[in-house]
Amino acid sequence: MKIALINGSPKTSGSASGCILQNLRSLLDEEGSVIGEYHLKRPGVSAEEVAALGQSDALVFAFPLYVDGIPSHLLHSLVQLEQSLVKEKQETMVYALANCGFYEGHQNRWALAMMESWCSKAGLMWGQGIGIGAGGMLPAIQSVPLGYGPKKNFGKALQQLAANIANCSADENLFVTANFPKLVYKLAAEAGWVRSAKANGLRWRDLSLRR
Repeated sequence: MKIALINGSPKTSGSASGCILQNLRSLLDEEGSVIGEYHLKRPGVSAEEVAALGQSDALVFAFPLYVDGIPSHLLHSLVQLEQSLVKEKQETMVYALANCGFYEGHQNRWALAMMESWCSKAGLMWGQGIGIGAGGMLPAIQSVPLGYGPKKNFGKALQQLAANIANCSADENLFVTANFPKLVYKLAAEAGWVRSAKANGLRWRDLSLRR
């Protein structure tokens, strides 16, 4: 079985999407599948990537939520892939993992619905989607074992997804968040904004200025 793990984050490194796929791969490697990794960080897909993705049995997308939807550069690539994959007429399964800075995982539901709609237009089969809340903290807790501490819910969801991918089966979408107090997550996020402001020569109150 050929599985394509597709990182749809525009970040060249250190993205939450990359962390998600790394954790998922650790589960898929146990199944002995042939796994290819791709990073669609810019609009457009190369001819080599189009050919490789067209030969895959399962496409697994991981991307950040942008304005309640799919990032524009990834959307551009999906349109290009749609035109190529629809000609293949293969029974390719598609899975998607959308993460957001919001605490609640269900904030990703519209982005997953967009991916499902894309599957229909491209002639592919929708497998399952996972909406991940508090995604911004995943790179910071990358060393935490999957399924433990703040990654307990995340680990359970990935295990279910990995099993479905290995069996090329479909399932209901899942929505999870970190096993971490919402208030503490909010305070940590606000502290991060203050640090970013100071690093760019601004004061904390400048964050509330209206232009």
